[in-house]
Amino acid sequence: MARDTRNRPPRFPLTPLGRSSGLDGDRLLSWYRRFIETRSGDAAERVLVTALENGEDVAPMMFAAATDHVFLDGGHTLDFTNKAFEAVEQLGGNGAAAALVLPTLVDQTAGASRSEEGGRWRHPHDLASLVARTSERLAAVRPAGQLRDPEDVAGLAWRLLEDDPVAVAGSIVEAAEAGATAEQLGRALALGAALRITRFHTQNDFGDWDVVHHGFTAANGLHQALVRRPTPELLRGVIHGALRVYLDRFLNVPAARLPQVPDGDLDLAALKPCWDEQGGVDRAGAIAYGWVRSGRDSRPLVAALAHALLAEDAEFHWYQTVEAAVRQFAAWPAGSEEAALILAGAARFLAAHTPTRRELPHVVRIAARLRRGEELFAET
Repeated sequence: MARDTRNRPPRFPLTPLGRSSGLDGDRLLSWYRRFIETRSGDAAERVLVTALENGEDVAPMMFAAATDHVFLDGGHTLDFTNKAFEAVEQLGGNGAAAALVLPTLVDQTAGASRSEEGGRWRHPHDLASLVARTSERLAAVRPAGQLRDPEDVAGLAWRLLEDDPVAVAGSIVEAAEAGATAEQLGRALALGAALRITRFHTQNDFGDWDVVHHGFTAANGLHQALVRRPTPELLRGVIHGALRVYLDRFLNVPAARLPQVPDGDLDLAALKPCWDEQGGVDRAGAIAYGWVRSGRDSRPLVAALAHALLAEDAEFHWYQTVEAAVRQFAAWPAGSEEAALILAGAARFLAAHTPTRRELPHVVRIAARLRRGEELFAET
């Protein structure tokens, strides 16, 4: 946090237009999306604080702007927007908390990179046009049945791993026609994205762990937002995320073998060597998978993953991945294959990134000793 704020100018919040402006929610929604579209951050922030001052529900306008373009800022925009609303809830969910947190998102949203402006989304397949066509089809769907949960939801997740982008996009529309709810579509997307991590082969470049991580954490943020406040504009994000999962398919070629229950007695203590020595990626995944599939209490496993995270000089992406994995794990039945594969992916991700040099715990120990007035060094 210190590095992020060092040498930055102070932030001066903008004031609202005032209640006497007579602007209704629809007008503010239209203006906000227009100003984000034109990258006019100050104007968009002024509209947002006006909507908050007027007591408007600003979630639809902010998530609409976050999905007006394809996969903004590699998924960070959607993820951060969801996290901001979660923070507001943690702070009490009142207008004061919203006014404190939500306006800080506007500059990032206005300045975010738009994936359809890059080559990957235009060649060799025009995925941006496919997004537009599929969004129109999805908006016109009138469900004719009811999707079975969890079988059909998991089946949709696996279909999102296909090599044909048209089939991937079509499977979302077909699931909606079969009666899939917004929550089910978001959960299927998050599982599909998690499988990219679970099936990530260690022969890939190490930096590509971040590629599959971004697809997964953005999908989790979308799923949480759909649970809280589904809208037609937000539902477009499922298509964006599904085609991002499609684009990441090369990182599963070859695909790592799906984890199996390891031989012998399951012991979470066996995870420690996976964190302390390189090369324990698949072993960590197998232990986590076996623990969940055995029907044991999941809390010790989640605690073990969190302990491994906090024992290292963890980066921001690690926290995102573990938090998203635990949330998605909890969205599936206890002991299910889907829940096991999700936590196995998180364990593999951690094992791939450990051990670090672990400098931060040492810094904390030094700071604690100084605070107690102890001498760090003394001449013998």
